[in-house]
Amino acid sequence: MKVLAFGDNLITPKMLENGLTELKNHGFEVEIRDWSHDSVESLQNDNILVEQQGADAVEITDPSLLKDIDKFDVIITQFTPIGKKLIDKAKNLKYIGVLRGGIENVNKDYAESKGIKVMNTAGRNARAVAEFTVGLILSETRNIARTSAAMHKDIWLKDFPNKDNIPEVGGKTMGIIGFGHIGRLVAQFMKGMDANVIFYDPYVDSVEGFEKVNKLEDLVKQADIISIHMRATEETHHIIDKHMFDLMGEGTYFINSARSALVDESALIDALKNHKIAGAAVDTFDEEPLPKDSPFLALDNITLTSHLAGSTADAFKNTPKLFASRFLQSIEE
Repeated sequence: MKVLAFGDNLITPKMLENGLTELKNHGFEVEIRDWSHDSVESLQNDNILVEQQGADAVEITDPSLLKDIDKFDVIITQFTPIGKKLIDKAKNLKYIGVLRGGIENVNKDYAESKGIKVMNTAGRNARAVAEFTVGLILSETRNIARTSAAMHKDIWLKDFPNKDNIPEVGGKTMGIIGFGHIGRLVAQFMKGMDANVIFYDPYVDSVEGFEKVNKLEDLVKQADIISIHMRATEETHHIIDKHMFDLMGEGTYFINSARSALVDESALIDALKNHKIAGAAVDTFDEEPLPKDSPFLALDNITLTSHLAGSTADAFKNTPKLFASRFLQSIEE
């Protein structure tokens, strides 16, 4: 088989060269091309556009990237968009491999209508996101980020929204919504900090060492810290809404390092503004980059980060190798 792999600023051609060695060892002819942008920010802007509008929102305009594309059986991509026009040109294509959990940059329905199998790399940055989630929890509950920001302004900050009740994780109830790769890693980390971990996931049965809660309402009522780790689907759209925030206690902290579509942003803003909950930490937003007039920026009880959770050098470096192994296993079954 002939394989075309698109590198970018984050999974570079060199990383692909090293990570796809297993395919070469199995006799695959691998060619690597570079869809890098002038900056990571420029790449991320294209990625945001694709995530919001679909795989056909951004086209590859450099003809050298599409040269002889009709000769390839497999295309591997991280952010490079694989839309209808490219699929039509790739007349011999049998597989599209995506080097991340989501497949927003691939027109999956159109590809599958052509008999092309689309494969993702689930869990490729699970550890990165899980570790970041723990960082968000500690940053918000212990005022780490806001203190750092104040000290850069020469302010020795001691006056916090939660100054009268700054918690420790140990002994608290950690509620995890979605118990896949990421959710389970977060659970393990938090259990290691002596938190009592409960979880809600309608697709997961019992998991040894952790208590399953059958109703989401019961979890949000019980938990002192809530973190969500579901995929964004029609079923999970705004699964955390005004009703759920109303059920939370005043001392609850809400963490979202997953997709923004899981949460009704207006309901979260209202809950924070009116101190219905103690605080929140959020890494993804309905509109990115966050606009200057965003209501989030007027709140003092939230930690905001710029869609960073899954972005580590280790996650990017290891993803091609992980995909190659899973791809070979898939086609050999």
